[in-house]
Amino acid sequence: MKSLTTPMKAEGLTTLKIRYDFKTDVFQMEAMKEWEPDLDWSRYNKDFYAESILIDDIVYYNTKQVRELYRKYDLEDYLDEILDLIRQGKHFGIELYYNAKYDITYMSHQHSRKLGLKNRLHATLAGGIRRHDPSEEEKEVIIDGLNLGRGMSFKNVAGRLEFGGCKQTVTMEPLDLDNMEIMGFLGFAIDRSRTMTGPDMNFPTEMADVENENFSMNYTSGPKSPLGETGKPTAYGVYITLKQAVKYYEGTESLAGKTATLIGLGAVGWYMGEHLIDEVEKLYVADLYMETAQKFKDAHPDKNIEVIPLEGAYYNECDILVPCAIGGVFSDETIPQLKCKYIWGSANNQLKASSQEEEIRLAKVLKDRGIVFQTEWWHNTAGVICGAEEYLMGKDATYEHLTQTIDSIMPSSTYNNLKQADELGITPCENVYRICEKVIYGDLELKDV
Repeated sequence: MKSLTTPMKAEGLTTLKIRYDFKTDVFQMEAMKEWEPDLDWSRYNKDFYAESILIDDIVYYNTKQVRELYRKYDLEDYLDEILDLIRQGKHFGIELYYNAKYDITYMSHQHSRKLGLKNRLHATLAGGIRRHDPSEEEKEVIIDGLNLGRGMSFKNVAGRLEFGGCKQTVTMEPLDLDNMEIMGFLGFAIDRSRTMTGPDMNFPTEMADVENENFSMNYTSGPKSPLGETGKPTAYGVYITLKQAVKYYEGTESLAGKTATLIGLGAVGWYMGEHLIDEVEKLYVADLYMETAQKFKDAHPDKNIEVIPLEGAYYNECDILVPCAIGGVFSDETIPQLKCKYIWGSANNQLKASSQEEEIRLAKVLKDRGIVFQTEWWHNTAGVICGAEEYLMGKDATYEHLTQTIDSIMPSSTYNNLKQADELGITPCENVYRICEKVIYGDLELKDV
């Protein structure tokens, strides 16, 4: 498979940085050998640090030389494909670190640093870290990372967080938490990219605890953290913003008399269900594993809960559809089959779109069908707020203060978005993109959102 690391492996390089200025359409690239393959990463932040000199004579390639390097290995066209992806999304760039001993490719997909430039913290960026299997196509991993990094820029605006947006992808075999060389390398990479992160897909949450105890404080949301894992606050944020949507369109926050279909009972969905069952008249639940849905029903025997198969669950007749599982569900083919009034869940990238323009178009299709939809990253951001609270406050972070922070931001954020979108005659989806672009690319201050 084509890979950015092919020339790096052949030439013994460790580092690749791609930077882009969307205002001038100029790229800058640099490739380096910054350490030897036998460096003992278990000694990170003990014998050496992120800024330490790790090699006697650094090897360095400038922009022109990087291009020549990829041409040498017949990968110049592939490099240009990656550069074009960066250009299309107005991304700041990609920072790549390669560990030859364990064949680990760490990439920080950096969309925007703007909000983190004056926060007086080491981390200028915030975004989760996820693992990809070595068998996966690298370009698809990069597309995923860039899209999620861009989404984090917007989500940080929604959460009023002074961090730029990014996403970390790590291509490697399943993580061994007892391998201190690997854990040290992942601590170094996150520190070098000046990022605050939390374990995401295919990484155990315990990863954060091991990093905190041994290597880096830029990991958050481990089981031992003062605020715990982020599923609970994420669900709370989705729940309280749902009530604001109902209030805006119906004049009351109450969900009494309504039916809801909850899809996905994972880290967020389970908590979301516990919020809903106290208010709705009936809750339908579906999960990839029927036994999980049944377990939820059995845990709440006095509530009106019905387990339904995952197949067809999105088209179940109800007032509120709550997607808390996979994304890419709502498309031109599926939207006509929906039988709900609200779509309000935590799942990322719910619209099946490959561009912002396509998302806005599909949101209009939903609106034309009379379905209330607000882009999920505007209301599933409480988990990111949780990670930021832990990062900023450390052991002094409390769930009570976190709840107060969420309450001070998210309800009014949703209500105002719905109101402003109506006033402008556009969808709530288009309006939040309009707001975020003015903050990230324009001159709107975060405090004025």
